[in-house]
Amino acid sequence: MQEAHSLEDVLNTPQKKLGFFQNLVLIAAADGDLSKDEGDFLLQIGTKLGLTADQVMPIADNLGVLSFIVPSEGIQRTLELQTLVQMMLQDGQIDAREYGLCMEYANRIGYSKSILDDMVSQLSGGAPITNPSPPTVS
Repeated sequence: MQEAHSLEDVLNTPQKKLGFFQNLVLIAAADGDLSKDEGDFLLQIGTKLGLTADQVMPIADNLGVLSFIVPSEGIQRTLELQTLVQMMLQDGQIDAREYGLCMEYANRIGYSKSILDDMVSQLSGGAPITNPSPPTVS
């Protein structure tokens, strides 16, 4: 039986916490619209990790130049991908840009599209994954 790990156990340094939070912010901001549910989820995770506004403001201030920070530990990679998928699902829609970033992260940690889609299906309550909605032009 696989041992359960919590975010707090795996993200045990300030660098790991901030890297993880940065990855979440990148997903939340990908569609150009931070919904209330996404903001609440970020706040919940930030609080759970004990992050302060001073620690996370540089992430928001430099959003345009940031990219994923991929952890070296396998369990951290998997937990992060699960949480990135949860962030993508917060507003009830799978935006193509958010999905694309989750796919990029999955590829960078050695996971296939089918693994990502299985994870999305499980975390969305078992609904099958259809093609993500294309971005809308405003």
